[in-house]
Amino acid sequence: MNLNVSASLNIFKLIAKPSLCLPHATVATFDDLSIPLDKAFTSSSGDRKVDIKAVVLDKDDCFAWPEKNDVYEDYKQRFAALRAAYPGKRLLIVSNTAGAMSYDTNGRLAAEVEKATGVTVLPHRVKKPGCGQEIMSYFREHPETGVTSPAHVAIVGDRLATDMMLANMMGSWGVWVKDGVVPLQQKSIVSSLSFKTGLVCDRCI
Repeated sequence: MNLNVSASLNIFKLIAKPSLCLPHATVATFDDLSIPLDKAFTSSSGDRKVDIKAVVLDKDDCFAWPEKNDVYEDYKQRFAALRAAYPGKRLLIVSNTAGAMSYDTNGRLAAEVEKATGVTVLPHRVKKPGCGQEIMSYFREHPETGVTSPAHVAIVGDRLATDMMLANMMGSWGVWVKDGVVPLQQKSIVSSLSFKTGLVCDRCI
């Protein structure tokens, strides 16, 4: 079992402030993402200006089948469009499996995902939702992204208590992918809770 200590510890913050797990925008599936992502956050009146310079993607049950490295077939066109809109270091995969040093100890999974997607996978010591500092350190190391503030970053993921909580704790923008790759009817009660909250574990299927 791939336990998530970071999520367990941060549950106390969530209890104190439940709004930490609320997304700023919601889409049904990865294929419904607005590109560029600024569109997802800009109000119809135009009074809210959002400037997304980089995107952080969750992997499992977001754009890929859990424990698989390839982009889900139905999402390949949208994934390619996202890469074109946020080229190079402006698109980053942050997963609690691939790249999580406590689980992917030798970096093998991260390397496989990078080969399959063409996108950098962040090696991180602290799992989501607690790895905000590591994400911002990555962007500071790559000034060509134009990221100078967490407000320039959008977090895209399917879990409220890891991905969306990460976005809110960072001061970034969160896009919740409500329906993952795995159909809800194929998930057990435990795995469904895990995939949508991230509080149980990171691999329960």
